[in-house]
Amino acid sequence: MMLSRFVYSMLVKLSWYALQVIALFNPKIKLFVSGRKETFAQLEATLLEGSKSIWMHVASLGEYEQGLPILEQLRSAYPNHKIVLTFFSPSGYEVKKNTSAADVVVYLPMDTLSNASKFLDKTNPELAIFIKYEIWPNYLYQLQQRNIPTLLVSGRFLKKQIYFKPLGGFMRNSLKAISHFFVQDETSKRLLESINFKNTTVSGDTRFDRVSEILKQDNHLDFMSKFKGDAFCVVAGSTWPEDEEILINFINSTKHPIKFVIAPHQIKQAHIDHITSAISKKTICYTQLGNEDLSKYDVLIIDTIGLLTKIYSYADVAYVGGGFATGLHNTLEPAVFGIPVIIGPNFKGFKEADDLVAQKGILPIQNQENFTDLMNGFVTHPESVTKTGKINSNYINTNLGATTLAMNHIKEIL
Repeated sequence: MMLSRFVYSMLVKLSWYALQVIALFNPKIKLFVSGRKETFAQLEATLLEGSKSIWMHVASLGEYEQGLPILEQLRSAYPNHKIVLTFFSPSGYEVKKNTSAADVVVYLPMDTLSNASKFLDKTNPELAIFIKYEIWPNYLYQLQQRNIPTLLVSGRFLKKQIYFKPLGGFMRNSLKAISHFFVQDETSKRLLESINFKNTTVSGDTRFDRVSEILKQDNHLDFMSKFKGDAFCVVAGSTWPEDEEILINFINSTKHPIKFVIAPHQIKQAHIDHITSAISKKTICYTQLGNEDLSKYDVLIIDTIGLLTKIYSYADVAYVGGGFATGLHNTLEPAVFGIPVIIGPNFKGFKEADDLVAQKGILPIQNQENFTDLMNGFVTHPESVTKTGKINSNYINTNLGATTLAMNHIKEIL
């Protein structure tokens, strides 16, 4: 294993040098590199020497949402500990670097033994929590050497992963540093048992706890109340051009009195202009809102971020983008409101989508005709909206509790 660790560490170092070159030409990689150069200074400025901490690591924004219910409870249960949150990806860090859920939010330095040792020296964690897939061998090795309890929460394992391959011995060995695995499903538990890890609990996914909290917040938006009125409303969130083409074709052709909200994934002005110019019905953008009578508009384009979750509360039907493009976006946020959710065809690997497609609460489409047929059916048969939406809300309600299971374990070891 020493040779494997040496080879792995050399590859990480070579990757770091390569990324610094790529950063000269790629803005996202530039953030990835420059942010990591600030990590240790940020830790020194925030954490007092000798103070105790709890460390959570997430890959990006989706994993942050999984970790957030636990972060919030850790804040309450352990007020004398500093909460350290690390990100791997700029797409997560740059959005959440100012979150109040943690005392310090930083990029995770590259996974070398020296970085891992220095990071743990500065943070002095009494507990480490990794979310879903994040397995970094040198950090785990250092945690194990220091006897620091380490949890994997909302973990999900797949047979295709390297841990379950003949040449995966080094990565399998890294899993020995994890004190307990809280996994999403029985398949993950069986896979871990197949490589002799018995310290597992099928807890489900903490994202269900996270989205259930949405129902408890004030979701009122004055502009949405004025825009929707009593009309049937479709909210399309995180859309890509492939999604928008289908939506726009339907908007321009339908005779039904439907209100449409489109919240594109890409909100650059040129893209917003392209969408609005393609729509033949009366359209307004969020950033243009003033004293207009919004009831007279058919389409509202959300050209800002941070509003989509509350906007879903006004939907009769939701469309979630990404299923025709790079990857499906969050379907649980609209599903929690008990409404039907329509998606594109590429959803395999997203457990909640797999489950709800099977139960017919989430409805995948292949093309324009599928979408048109679904929408016409929902508008003309409102009872089908209620029936389909209830499948989604019931699914979420039956999957709550992952946060409680993890927190009960944490309270036993801290």
